[in-house]
Amino acid sequence: MTESSISLKTVNELRLDDTSSPRRYYIAAYQRGYRWAPLQVTQLLDDIREFARRRNPQPEEFYCLQPLVIRHGDGGILEVVDGQQRLTTLLLILRHFNERLAEKYRQPLFALNYETRKDLLDFLESPTSEIANQNVDFFHIYQAIGAIEAWFSDKESEVEEIKSTLLGKTKVIWYEISSSENPVDVFTRLNVGKIPLTNDELVRALFLRRQPNEASDALSLQLRIAYEWDHIEKALQSDPFWYFVSNKQGVSQNRIGLLFELVTSADGIPVEFRNDPYSIFFTYNRLLKQDANALEREWRRIKQAFLMLDEWYEDRILFHLAGFLVSDGLDTNEIAKLSTGCPKSEFEDRLREQIYSRTVNRKGLNALSESDVRDQVEDALEGLRYGSARVKPMLLLFNVASLLQNAKSNIRFQFDSFKSQSWNIEHVRSVSDDKPDRHHERVKWLQHCLGYLESVAADPDLQAAIADFIARPTKDPGHEVFDPLYDRILAHFHEGKDDEADHGISNLALLDEHTNKSYKNAVFAVKRRRLLELDQSGIFVPLCTRNVFLKCYSPQVDNVMFWTEADRDGYLEAMTSTLVNFFLGRKEGDL
Repeated sequence: MTESSISLKTVNELRLDDTSSPRRYYIAAYQRGYRWAPLQVTQLLDDIREFARRRNPQPEEFYCLQPLVIRHGDGGILEVVDGQQRLTTLLLILRHFNERLAEKYRQPLFALNYETRKDLLDFLESPTSEIANQNVDFFHIYQAIGAIEAWFSDKESEVEEIKSTLLGKTKVIWYEISSSENPVDVFTRLNVGKIPLTNDELVRALFLRRQPNEASDALSLQLRIAYEWDHIEKALQSDPFWYFVSNKQGVSQNRIGLLFELVTSADGIPVEFRNDPYSIFFTYNRLLKQDANALEREWRRIKQAFLMLDEWYEDRILFHLAGFLVSDGLDTNEIAKLSTGCPKSEFEDRLREQIYSRTVNRKGLNALSESDVRDQVEDALEGLRYGSARVKPMLLLFNVASLLQNAKSNIRFQFDSFKSQSWNIEHVRSVSDDKPDRHHERVKWLQHCLGYLESVAADPDLQAAIADFIARPTKDPGHEVFDPLYDRILAHFHEGKDDEADHGISNLALLDEHTNKSYKNAVFAVKRRRLLELDQSGIFVPLCTRNVFLKCYSPQVDNVMFWTEADRDGYLEAMTSTLVNFFLGRKEGDL
């Protein structure tokens, strides 16, 4: 075998090969031995029994187990790369069925050999607790045998029904890797970190599997799908595109699975598959068996889903509107529904209406006057406080709206950097009642302040006081020493206890995770220096965060190192006006 392939096999088909000889499975030494507990064994039996007892089952329905990954070895040996726990349990159940019958009625079973347990078959012929206690593999197998016998002990009348269901209506996903693949590498990929085969890996095998005696046009279709599949996957591998359509971080391979999720969720996953981790695979496995045109039809739908997303991505306005809604958790299919039966301009209006509903928490945007929109936006902003889940979406929207104000600009919001770098909410200037309590936190906070004061050669006496505190022994000198120094520093940076709106949105901005952790509750000047260093280094800083710390929203700049009440008022007014213009669809040329 030179290529990977996938199919579904009944448990009965696991027993014999195409020549009706018992299959021979092999568990290599790189795998651990059998470790299923009795509970896992009985859960499997419970599931099969529940499936067997369903009312009015459809003829094509089956109970499906997770993948069995196989590699063909020398002499017809089948090396089990993944799934040995299930395969061993199935063998123990089949042996239980045989033991209930006279020897002449028993079915031939597959053979299972462990590289590290050459005497497994001898043990299965005569399992005893004495032998079981000699090694851990036999111990767990012996426990499983006991669990199977105990489970069937009060189900004598159901044995044949359960047996029939297990053999004929229970299937495994049979995944054969190519003979050129290293089984240890495949096993590692599947099991380190418990990474299973993904739906899209299995679906790819469905779409690209070759059938015997295929016509040339069918082979041509498969080659075209393979080419287009790789083209789409390459596009999705672009982080700017991926993080525009998805909030999933750390996905480096097989991103095309997003499209299969979109299409199947739009149709509705069949009820019998909904709770299964391989629901998408089972859905397509059924669809592709329905008729000869299913393969081309379903692939066309995947391409259409991609082209829809690509169209949004290429259009700067749709990129920002749809990108915001995706970031805010709206299902992409719900966004697609808003585009149904309308021109692009109306689609944009519908997206703005949806954004208004989610951020301002009001409906009927298109029927509101400008003054109504302003009043409702002001109310929404006034109600936002640090800790509210809606602050981050509102600040993100402020950034998106700011970028859309200039119709001539080609700058785009970097959803990829925003999501992958974990930007979150923090205060613009320090919160006076949130002073550090632990000694190491106090030292770190003071070190940031001292570093800034030294860089601008300000207040040598205050520098000396801070340095003296830092140089003290590690034992905490207590509040009576730190508190006066803390108040003195806040006074120097004009951040005293004269502000009741510290936690309002006019004192909040998007800051990167590192700044949030390392500079938490630092004074404005310290955070400003940190953000400008990031910006000057070419590291992504959201536009509005940059503008805040450059004091671009302030009516006048008396001192760039302090964040005053006038600065907060200017920031809040800029946010309000920008959002109002955004919701009304205005740009700079319209103002």
